[in-house]
Amino acid sequence: MHKPLPVSQWLNAPRPDDTPVAWSGDRGWTLGQLRDDVSALTACLQQQDGDRWALCFDNSYLFIVALLATLHAGKTPVLPGHSRESLLDEQHALFSGVLSDRMLNVQGRLIVVDAARRSTTRFTTLPAIPDTQVIELFTSGSTGKPERIIKHIAQLDQEAMLLAARFGERLSGCRVVASVVPQHLYGLTFRIVLPMALGLPLHAEMLTYAEQVAALDHTQRYLFITSPAFLKRLDTRLVPPPVAVLVSAGGVLTLESACVTHRWLGLWPDEIYGSSETGVLAWRHRQGDAVLWHPFPGVKMSPIDDAVRVISPLIREPEGLLLDDILHLEDNGQFSIIGRRGRVVKIEDKRISLTEIEQRLLALEGVCEAAALPVTRDGRQTIGVLLVLNDAARQQLCQRGRNAQILAWRRALQPWLEPVALPRHWRILDEMPVNSMNKRVYAQLQELFHENP
Repeated sequence: MHKPLPVSQWLNAPRPDDTPVAWSGDRGWTLGQLRDDVSALTACLQQQDGDRWALCFDNSYLFIVALLATLHAGKTPVLPGHSRESLLDEQHALFSGVLSDRMLNVQGRLIVVDAARRSTTRFTTLPAIPDTQVIELFTSGSTGKPERIIKHIAQLDQEAMLLAARFGERLSGCRVVASVVPQHLYGLTFRIVLPMALGLPLHAEMLTYAEQVAALDHTQRYLFITSPAFLKRLDTRLVPPPVAVLVSAGGVLTLESACVTHRWLGLWPDEIYGSSETGVLAWRHRQGDAVLWHPFPGVKMSPIDDAVRVISPLIREPEGLLLDDILHLEDNGQFSIIGRRGRVVKIEDKRISLTEIEQRLLALEGVCEAAALPVTRDGRQTIGVLLVLNDAARQQLCQRGRNAQILAWRRALQPWLEPVALPRHWRILDEMPVNSMNKRVYAQLQELFHENP
C-alpha cells in the first residue's frame, strides 16, 4: 500500500486520468473526469462572492467535486450535517450559499452541481490548498444549538495516515462501500478521505438495506464502512457479500451484533472510537465481550475528576479535550467505555441533543415547560418527553384527544428533528418535579416512563 496522498494532492499528483474514483450502478467516474469537474466548479466559485459554502449532497462523487472545488477556490466548505430545507433556512447566516446535487427550496444562493456536463477547459494544475485551509462541520451541542467544529486539512491528512498505518495492508485492492453519510466526520474520514488518499474506488451511493450489501459484485473485495444501527438489522439469510474489512463506529457494537456479523461475513468487525471534536482515538478488533480499546499512536488519556482528558496528534488544543464518555482506564493505556456524560445521547448511532428537543418543544404553542429523556423499552432506546401546558393547550388536548394532539406535535417537530429524535413517549404533567434546589432530578423524571402508556 503506497503512502496516503494529502488532500492538496488528490488531483495534482501524477496519477493516470483513467484511475477509477467512484461508481454508482453501471456508471463510473475516473480521476480525469474528477479533474475536469473540479476545474469547472472551481472556476465558477472563484467568480462568487462569499467564502463559506454549505455542502448538501446524496451523491458522494459530486460531494468530492464540491469539496475539492471549494478548497481549491480558496473558500471554506461547511458541512451542516443534513439537507433539511427548514433548518438550512434557519442556519442561512452560517454560510454564503449552498452547493447541492439537487434543487433545494432555500433562501440565498444555490448552485446545483452536475457531473453530466463536461468542462470546456481541460484540467490544468489547480491553485494550491494551503495546510491552513479548514472544513467546518456542525454537530449537536450540549446547549441544543449546532456546535461548529473546525477541522484543518492537515488534521484530515494526519487521520488518514493513522488509519492507513492500521488498516492499509488489509485494504489493498478493496472498493469502499458505506451505510453512513459523508456529512459527518466518521463518514467524511472513512468514506471520502481514506479512499481518495489511498486511491481506492468508492461507491457514490449510500447502502441503506442489507439486500444492497448482499447484491455487491462478488468478483470484487470491499471495505464496508457502517454502524451498529445497520449491523443489528442484518438479514443473515441473504447471500454473504465479499467484504474483506468491516469498520463500525458511531456507537458501541453489542457482542450479539458482532457475532451475527461474524457468522454471516466470516470476519470480525473492527470498531473505531472517537468523535467529531477529537477525530479517531482508538480501535478494537471485536472478537469477544471484554475486548479493550487500543489508543492510536500519540493518543494519551488521563482521568480528571469524573471525566477523561485526551491529548492526540489530531487535536490542535495542546491541553487536549474532555470526553463526553466515562472510561475505565487500564495501566497499559487500553480502556473500556462505561457510559456517557452530559445532555447528548446516542440513538441509532446518531448524536441527539436532548436540549435541542426541549427547545423545539418550548416553541410549540401552549407548552410552558419541557423535559426530554432517553427511554429504553425492550432493548431499544427512544426519546420520552414531559410537558407542562398552559390552560388553553390543556383545553385543546381534551377537545382533540391525546393521540390526535401528540400526532400534531410530532408533525410540528418533523421539519426540525432527526426521525430518531422525534419523541415516542409523552407525559403531560401539572408541574415539573424539582428538588429542594429547584433543579430537575432526571432519575425521578425517568421513573414517570416506567409504566405505560
